[in-house]
Amino acid sequence: MEFKLKKFKTDINVTEIANIHYFEFAKEYHTFKDSHEFRELIYVDSGEIMVEADGYTGPLTDRQMLIHKSGEVHSLFCSKGGAPNVIIIGFACKNPELDVFSEKPVTLSSEDIRILTEVIKEGRSVFLPPYDIPNITDMKKREDYPFGADQMIKLQFEIFLIGLIRSVKNQSVDTPSEETSRRIDEIHRYIDTNYMEKITLDDLCFVFGTNKTTICRDFKAMYGDTLVHYINKLRIRKAKRLMREGDMNISEISGKVGFSSIHYFSK
Repeated sequence: MEFKLKKFKTDINVTEIANIHYFEFAKEYHTFKDSHEFRELIYVDSGEIMVEADGYTGPLTDRQMLIHKSGEVHSLFCSKGGAPNVIIIGFACKNPELDVFSEKPVTLSSEDIRILTEVIKEGRSVFLPPYDIPNITDMKKREDYPFGADQMIKLQFEIFLIGLIRSVKNQSVDTPSEETSRRIDEIHRYIDTNYMEKITLDDLCFVFGTNKTTICRDFKAMYGDTLVHYINKLRIRKAKRLMREGDMNISEISGKVGFSSIHYFSK
């Protein structure tokens, strides 16, 4: 019996990697205008940076990502005196489907962030530090990194990129109405401003004139996360900053960032 083998189609192929950085920018840090013959992913884990590039000029805030095209002139700087946490990955990939991510920021879902985190973890097992200097031109590899770790970076990163492209294609098929988008965007901004206060679904429904089913469905459709999970992650990010400053104890931090229970916060 003769079987016919089928070849895999490779829609996204990351061929080379230049760097993998995760660091906290110094306050008022800025880079000079630069361009290089590979793409560059910029993701803001917390805080805000200002981007100036051929494809997009403007802010990049919590959970937002941008991918500069190969050869695109770009620079960035910290705004408002902040010190944002940022991931930067330089990589070679010729697939034009990625070009759309140079035109405006994309908000990552929880699953996107989970996979990107795995890429960073795997990258640290392969590459030597420092990881917090953005302009290193030659990141050195460890002599004896775990079996398959190099390939795992490639595979996980390709999974991440494929997921992003699928999300864009799905959004184009089922685009929310302008009124829904405007309302959910207002809710998103309200949460970003008031997350350290007590926020309940009942409060949000009353303020924005909607119901629990609609608000939960539309928020997750637009931002890839539940309302409760999103609010808790904002609070945890703020808590991390307060812990690094070292001026408050755990109980004080819990109350400061909006957790009503120290036990829930600790968990």
